[in-house]
Amino acid sequence: MTTTPRRRVLRPAPRPVPIAPANARREAQALRRRTKLAQSRTALRRWLTRLKRATSTVLTLHQRIARLEAALAAD
Repeated sequence: MTTTPRRRVLRPAPRPVPIAPANARREAQALRRRTKLAQSRTALRRWLTRLKRATSTVLTLHQRIARLEAALAAD
């Protein structure tokens, strides 16, 4: 017996609400802030990736140095 996928309920897209002229400036400012927020989040994600990579490299080098120092101390 095969299962059939569930049917999706198709609803019309909501109509955009007209913006009053008094709120147009506020809406434009909110749009600019959302855009800046998205750009900042992207930049932060990029920097965190670099930071993780650098932290991993530092830990690896620290372990290597500790092993070499212990080997030299044993001799």
